Amino acid sequence: MKALVIIPTYNERDNIETIVADILSRAEGIEVLVVDDNSPDGTGRLADEMAAKDPRVHVKHRAGKLGLGSAYIEGFKYAISKKYDYVFEMDADYSHDPAELPNFLAAVKDADVVVGSRYVGGVRILNWPIKRLMLSYGASVYTRTITGLKLIDCTSGFKCFRREVLESIDLDRVHSDGYSFQIEMSFLCQNKGYTLKEIPIVFTERAQGHSKMNKGIVFEALAVVWILKIKAILGLL
Repeated sequence: MKALVIIPTYNERDNIETIVADILSRAEGIEVLVVDDNSPDGTGRLADEMAAKDPRVHVKHRAGKLGLGSAYIEGFKYAISKKYDYVFEMDADYSHDPAELPNFLAAVKDADVVVGSRYVGGVRILNWPIKRLMLSYGASVYTRTITGLKLIDCTSGFKCFRREVLESIDLDRVHSDGYSFQIEMSFLCQNKGYTLKEIPIVFTERAQGHSKMNKGIVFEALAVVWILKIKAILGLL
């Protein structure tokens, strides 16, 4: 088993060393790719130092703050080129618990895509204000209603893909970001007939740094679900 955890970063110096070490401790076959958007706080330089000491740590540097979606796309392409069996999306801020990684690897044996769900069997989110919780849950309800996506948590960013799934998707045509990137990737996988499986996770609001959430990401997600629905009807996906 060879798995790659992709971690997009922008000003995550306070978290990156701890979370990478934690991820690598979960299984010998797991490696990490840090995709850094030229963090002013030196996250990329610190990641380079880690990579120099550990062959399981890899780093990609980008020219600037280009967005979460494109960071994952670069990571996916790297994973495909290196023939990893499984490819993870994961946040750098400990909102996603590395302790869940073995559960994903067990679940992906019977699925093509595994989604860490904050809403399976109840709400499992810590330290969120009620307004953000309602926004997130409402976005999932809205997405299911419009697109027919068969997930309870449509905007989760903690995922595991089989490499073959990513190989079958035209990644150069995926341009959305944030919430909408998660929706689009899941929808494309479902549209191709792949099996999506949700497993429960506990999501904890970040303790260090600042959230990247903004109104633009929300409005993009509202529009993307209609674009995906129309493209699916017209057979353009």
